[in-house]
Amino acid sequence: MAERSFWADREAPTLADFEELAAAAWERLPGEFRQMCGDLVIRVEDFALDEVLDDLGLESPFDLMGLYQGVSLAHKSVADAPRGPDMVFLYRRAILDFWAEEEEALGQLVTHVLVHEIGHHFGFSDADMEEIEAAAGLAQESGRDP
Repeated sequence: MAERSFWADREAPTLADFEELAAAAWERLPGEFRQMCGDLVIRVEDFALDEVLDDLGLESPFDLMGLYQGVSLAHKSVADAPRGPDMVFLYRRAILDFWAEEEEALGQLVTHVLVHEIGHHFGFSDADMEEIEAAAGLAQESGRDP
């Protein structure tokens, strides 16, 4: 009975809570990985915009937990027109929905999504990303991909 009441006054983590989780995840990542990202901005939103979902061909906003927007350092040039900073978007509601089905800490899932969004953008293999996650203190993952 006591276990049931534990959740009676609990609320889902807010956008601010997720920003704290994302900041902690970023700090756990290896320094060389963070340096490669330059001045990356991490934003937390409830869902991706409809335009983003349409561009990706996704029907449900719950199908996208994160997204990297920008040009990797390998493809940037001093001749490029100025543009905004590269960003990783973490989508709170989609992450919470996935988390509700899994048995893992929410902070680990946020770190996993962050690493994978950056890693896919830079063309890292799944093995490379597993090494980065291990360096960040995460256990080896079971092949899921955000």
